[in-house]
Amino acid sequence: MELKQAKREQVKLRIGLSGASGFGKTFSALLLAYGITNDYSKVAVIDTENKSASLYSHLGSYNTLNLEPPYSPENYIKAIELCEKAKIEVIIIDSITHEWNGKGGCLDIHEKLGGRFQNWAQITPRHQAFIDKILQANCHVITTTRRKVDYSMDTDNSGKTKVIKHGTKEITREGFEYELTVNFELINDNHLAKASKDRTGLFMNKPEFVINASTGKKLMAWCNNGKDIEQAREEISQCKTVEGLRHIYTKYPNYQSAIMTDIMERKALIEDVDLSIIPNSEIIIEHKKEANATTTNGE
Repeated sequence: MELKQAKREQVKLRIGLSGASGFGKTFSALLLAYGITNDYSKVAVIDTENKSASLYSHLGSYNTLNLEPPYSPENYIKAIELCEKAKIEVIIIDSITHEWNGKGGCLDIHEKLGGRFQNWAQITPRHQAFIDKILQANCHVITTTRRKVDYSMDTDNSGKTKVIKHGTKEITREGFEYELTVNFELINDNHLAKASKDRTGLFMNKPEFVINASTGKKLMAWCNNGKDIEQAREEISQCKTVEGLRHIYTKYPNYQSAIMTDIMERKALIEDVDLSIIPNSEIIIEHKKEANATTTNGE
């Protein structure tokens, strides 16, 4: 147990995208993920939509994991863990609707158990484990959710019953939206979006807009308390001690893979010491050795 000062640089984004079919959830999620990482190879899509994520392969070399029925909470958790082990930086779960309302999902499990209210005592902990895995993942997570039109039966002043339309509703267990950093609702097939939940303050009560890579960059700047990767590199270039480099590396957890090379090159200039103080530095060391060997042989 350790008491630490709160720092926004430690934040991992939990972003929701919801909308009707054809409104651009997958495409928007991929652009958003690229804005966060600036590298499609560090993005993975857990695809429950009949391999629809592969339709946008022209965007870049992102990874896909095709998830097939049963869409149980446990299978989603396994998919997330596989992405974490692969050092993925942004996981797109496209979509989480199947975990709730798909074959082998929570509603299907409930029906097979008998459909009684008391059966939820067995299902709710499994669903909550899935939600907890999203919230505790060691990378950024973007979820997509289908929406459906929500109706109710109301009685007017004359006593007549009529159907009232209440807009659209996400097809997942109620309350998931409140767990997110930002929740975007795609409102039409022109990919226009609005924020229905926003802890960042960047998008709430703003005009509708089209999600793109710059949206991800804004969110990353917020994560790092307004600091960006160029500021990190500027600090590295001016650093004069190895201890200072270590501090910069830990200061920017969301940019560590991007600034690794800058850190190592600056460290080599400061002094010739054991580079193993920074994780994964042995990879760069080997690259440097190979480069030096090539130069020597060339001479």
